[in-house]
Amino acid sequence: MLIHQFITFGFACTPLYFVWEKVIGMHDTKSICLRALARLPVVIPIWFLAIIFPFFGPINSAVGALLVSFTVYIIPALAHMLTFRSASARQNAAEKLPFFLPSWTGMYVVNALIVVWVFIVGFGFGGWASMTNFIKQVDTFGLFAKCYQCPPKVSASPPVHH
Repeated sequence: MLIHQFITFGFACTPLYFVWEKVIGMHDTKSICLRALARLPVVIPIWFLAIIFPFFGPINSAVGALLVSFTVYIIPALAHMLTFRSASARQNAAEKLPFFLPSWTGMYVVNALIVVWVFIVGFGFGGWASMTNFIKQVDTFGLFAKCYQCPPKVSASPPVHH
């Protein structure tokens, strides 16, 4: 999971790095070490925000279910269906259908199943579960939490002497 987070952080910050390097005039520098040093003003505030907001998981879950479902699955499948709806578009397609799906009707069925499945399971159930989790955890959120979502401390009452 940690490797996944590093990769995701790198993908998410790469456009910021490039813009920052262009702003400060370091984009054409060949030295990797110099470019890494130049990227620190981008990385350090993001790390600081990650420390401030340790409850990013529930937010990330909600964003994944509600937005990623559309941007990664539903919109591309619908776009493919709309792009190749005419016979001339299908005939002039740059890439042919895969060998295991020899007809355009089969491709439409696969795309339609993807749209319906992801809308119901990813957006519907996933969105419901992530929002329920988010609402349930909202009271435990806090900036710079010393112990995020730790079990409540049970105070031992002093023994009663009679």
